[in-house]
Amino acid sequence: MGYGLIHIKGNKMHLIVMGVLRLEKVGDHALKLQKIFNCVIALIDEYKPDELAIEAPFFGKNVQSMLKLGRAQGVAIAGALSKNIPIQEYAPKKIKMSITGNGNASKEQVAAMLKTLLNFEGTPEFLDATDGLAAAVCHHFQRKPGTTQKTYTGWKAFLSENPEKKG
Repeated sequence: MGYGLIHIKGNKMHLIVMGVLRLEKVGDHALKLQKIFNCVIALIDEYKPDELAIEAPFFGKNVQSMLKLGRAQGVAIAGALSKNIPIQEYAPKKIKMSITGNGNASKEQVAAMLKTLLNFEGTPEFLDATDGLAAAVCHHFQRKPGTTQKTYTGWKAFLSENPEKKG
């Protein structure tokens, strides 16, 4: 799981931190979910973000992989909601389009554009880190002055706007 935090002052973006939560050594899926939840909570506690942007679930060919990814995304969202952090989801193509101008851009193209936009050196060890960072930058680009984004401030708000998630 990749993550990235940016600081916005006026219209300027600054990279705070990006990284990857490594889960391959955790064998049990439930323990992986717990580790994701705890990591999200720790990042929120340390950096005190105002909002969380996350890649929305997408459809793939492997149903088991999709289910595991959806659970992981849900746990990350739950971590943010438990801390009353508003969330916003973006489709993978929307994120790529926002960063590169091409909804079918490769992870490498997204990473290269982020290096230019945020002026950081080196290449992250894992492209998942720039994927997480791309969601944050996309969120910044999608915000329009004087308008509000669809965000959720708690479970009640999320469930009332997404009744299909209740069952």
